[in-house]
Amino acid sequence: MKFTVLGSVGAVVDGRFSAISGTRQRILLATLLIRAGRLVPTEQLYTELWGDNPPDTVENALQAHVSRLRRTLRQLAGSSPAAPALITQASGYVLDVAPDDLDMSVFRDRLTRSRLAVENDPAQAGRLLDEALSLWQGAPLQDVTASALCRSVALQLDEEYLAALEDKLELGIRCNQPASTISELRRLSVIHPWRERITELLMLALYLSGRQAEAVEAYNTARTRLIDELGMEPSPQLKRLFREILNQEPSLHLPSPPQLQPV
Repeated sequence: MKFTVLGSVGAVVDGRFSAISGTRQRILLATLLIRAGRLVPTEQLYTELWGDNPPDTVENALQAHVSRLRRTLRQLAGSSPAAPALITQASGYVLDVAPDDLDMSVFRDRLTRSRLAVENDPAQAGRLLDEALSLWQGAPLQDVTASALCRSVALQLDEEYLAALEDKLELGIRCNQPASTISELRRLSVIHPWRERITELLMLALYLSGRQAEAVEAYNTARTRLIDELGMEPSPQLKRLFREILNQEPSLHLPSPPQLQPV
């Protein structure tokens, strides 16, 4: 049995996704998955499930939800290997899920491994990034937004996804495929106008595709927006890249690593 949080919260058995019915059941499962293999204190579970208005019988209510979740996981497992143990301890609960059985953990593992591999084996780094990004099935933890913890982790995961996508696009540029990244970088620059790494990558991709004027225009557009809307100049790093593009610095043309699949 595997679990998903990079999209809807649920379980996957024999390749088939099953949603968890009931808002509090999903929040309970999501909270336990976020802390997979670690103790989640009962006080925290009270807060995640009921916020500032727990019922008078909150201890019994939580125990009932835990028992129901255990039954649900056993039913979903069916004839497959046993469902993960949901362990009761004196101060809380632990869901014993292996890292390889949770998409969030697999995503983070592949992302870390890709960053370690990028210098010596960019092709392998690209494959690991593709594997990481393919795990996403929509907004993370999208059906448990009533939980403060889940909202916080969802924001963190969104940031990690965007950083992974930037890594993938940068790798495409470094591997002699700058033109293939331009349309996606333009799209991202509209959605995330204050993210300077996207502007840097777009400028570099345009320049390395023989479109120096458009690279300069991308900088000027970003600079004007920063000044008009935030009253600030671009970062020194972005300004330095702009000067290097104007001067056609040879250092912008890096040695070509092995080819990747198109972005």
